[in-house]
Amino acid sequence: MVSFDEKTRVTKVVRPAEGGAEDGAGPRTDCLVVIYTKEPTLMGKRFVLDGDVVRVGRGTDNQIVLDSDAVSRRHAHFDARGAQWVVADDGSTNGTYCNDEQVRREVALRNGDRVKIGSTIFKYLSGEDVEAQYHEEIYRLTIVDGLTQIHNKRYLSEALERELIRARRHGRDLSILMFDIDHFKRINDLHGHLAGDYVLKEVARLVQARIRRDEVFARYGGEEFCLVLPETPLQGAVEVGERLRQQIAEQSFTFQQDRIKVTVSGGCALLGESDKTATELIQRADERLYQAKNGGRNRVCA
Repeated sequence: MVSFDEKTRVTKVVRPAEGGAEDGAGPRTDCLVVIYTKEPTLMGKRFVLDGDVVRVGRGTDNQIVLDSDAVSRRHAHFDARGAQWVVADDGSTNGTYCNDEQVRREVALRNGDRVKIGSTIFKYLSGEDVEAQYHEEIYRLTIVDGLTQIHNKRYLSEALERELIRARRHGRDLSILMFDIDHFKRINDLHGHLAGDYVLKEVARLVQARIRRDEVFARYGGEEFCLVLPETPLQGAVEVGERLRQQIAEQSFTFQQDRIKVTVSGGCALLGESDKTATELIQRADERLYQAKNGGRNRVCA
């Protein structure tokens, strides 16, 4: 289980007011919580917004410093406007995004908005119950992937164990589909890591919109995903995989005017008598996934 020590993860970012702050204008309890990052020490960290302007960038003179080549030295800033905060891009190379939309000039923030700077995603929290919202967000980080907003590997493992027990008890089929994005490293190398993040989010969104309520969909790690299919025989899992594979291959992926060709490979496995744990079932599906990769990619094997 991911552990977050709140005492070491709350940072107050303050910029002294240059006049007009003595009237108490501007929020003093709003905050940003890091819900996705490639800097492990930042995950779950809370930045309490205080003062009038909070700057973010790679330079050490910023209140929030992000050590990433995808972040400009002066990348963006958060500005207090009375009782509201806005986010503005400072002419960064890779742009600033709010809820996956690029910030052209500035955007007024609403509670729950997600701001992406480089590969780091902040969630903006405001209101009278910010403390409760923060603790809820920390819990979500233990079961939800911050980038794709689908379940993570920890949640998947627990859910799959529950489904395995239920399938055994009632004598019902249980299948899983493991799939990952073909040539994902090439996508990152050709189009950049931000484009890779975009592809991961879009694939997750596309699949999430096409699954049943009782199915569990999770990011297993990197560019690999897993779909748990209760009461589904092996052939049914293959059909689901083929349908998703085709829909992804036909989908148009465009990031900052770059058209990106995306395909996936998949592997299916059915719970068998010899499977003692969920790990064994996942391992067999993974073996079929690698079979699909070695067979030419953009296919599903069982």
